[in-house]
Formats: sequence, structure tokens, C-alpha cells
Amino acid sequence: MTADKVKAQLRAQGKTITEWAAEHDYPRWAVYRVLNGQEKAHYGRAHEIAVKLGLKQRIELAA
Repeated sequence: MTADKVKAQLRAQGKTITEWAAEHDYPRWAVYRVLNGQEKAHYGRAHEIAVKLGLKQRIELAA
């Protein structure tokens, strides 16, 4: 899914990005940075946000 599709999906649900961020305990600025492509979301909190938004798939590392 693309960032534009995520934004459209949230709009269709009547939910703002700020509301989504609060529901998932993320700072709104972090969610905006992921959606606007300012964070690559390869790891850490940005990656978690991207996975929850449906932008990326969760990566499982082999032990």
C-alpha cells in the first residue's frame, strides 16, 4: 500500500493522522514523517509505524 492510499483510507474512516497516532501511542510527528517519506522506516519506531499502517511487511529475522 502507498502513503496516499493510507491517507485516503484514514479519510474514508473519518479519522485523522493525529487520531491514528494517538490510538497507537506514537507521536504524530513520527507518523507524518513516515507517511511523507522523510523516514525510510528500515528499522525502529519508524518501521513499526510503517508496518501498522500497512506500508511495509513485518520482517522476521532467523535466529
